[in-house]
Amino acid sequence: MIRFLLAGLLLLSAAVQAVTLDDLQQRFASQAVVRADFTQLREIKGMGPLKSSGELLIAQDKGLWWHQARPFPLTLVLDDKRMMQVMNGQAPQIVTAESNPQMFQFNHLLRALFRADRRVLEQNFALDFQDRGQGKWQLVLTPKTSPLDKLFNTITLQGATWLEAIELNDRQGDKTAISLSNQRTTASLTTEEQQRFVF
Repeated sequence: MIRFLLAGLLLLSAAVQAVTLDDLQQRFASQAVVRADFTQLREIKGMGPLKSSGELLIAQDKGLWWHQARPFPLTLVLDDKRMMQVMNGQAPQIVTAESNPQMFQFNHLLRALFRADRRVLEQNFALDFQDRGQGKWQLVLTPKTSPLDKLFNTITLQGATWLEAIELNDRQGDKTAISLSNQRTTASLTTEEQQRFVF
């Protein structure tokens, strides 16, 4: 009897903890500002693995700030209208939807990935969401719109409370794996962080 009671409690616990894509979107939407460290590993045919690392900042009302510190400085800032790239202290390059629609579409999508924006994701991908137990989840995105379907086979997101990993498998057979760590959230940006989105 005790064994059946324990089994029933375990099943009930598992059902209560099951994660859905809607849960995930609500969770990410409640995280107004998220900071994290990242490590990116790119495997390109004919070359050795390329590793880079740095930090990122996601602000729901501002955009995405991505700062690669190693192997060389590179900063990307994305908002709803523009993308700015600064490499090795050179003059900033600014891309808009008008000047480079494909690049901007991909960068807009990058923000949607970090926010688990279901509406944007469903417009561009077939979604395969899996609850992996103990609060963990996986979302496999298969492109269904151009130019994404010509660039990627799949994009896989994994995590628990936070987004922890992104894997890009492209049509050339190359892979990019991004691992996120040291995630933390606050309700607002600092004054210095707000300046990162002024361009």
